[in-house]
Amino acid sequence: MRDFSWKYFALTGNVDAFLLYKEMHQFSQDELASDGIPDELQEQGEEGAPSLV
Repeated sequence: MRDFSWKYFALTGNVDAFLLYKEMHQFSQDELASDGIPDELQEQGEEGAPSLV
């Protein structure tokens, strides 16, 4: 999806396509930054339950 939105932006100059590209890029960066631990388990760790990390 990210490649398509970039190619579409490059061909048309459509700003919405660029914004979609940036959003998808940020989403993929956020996924890489997370440790792969589901949010539910991270929240349990914050509430005093034993952490899995």
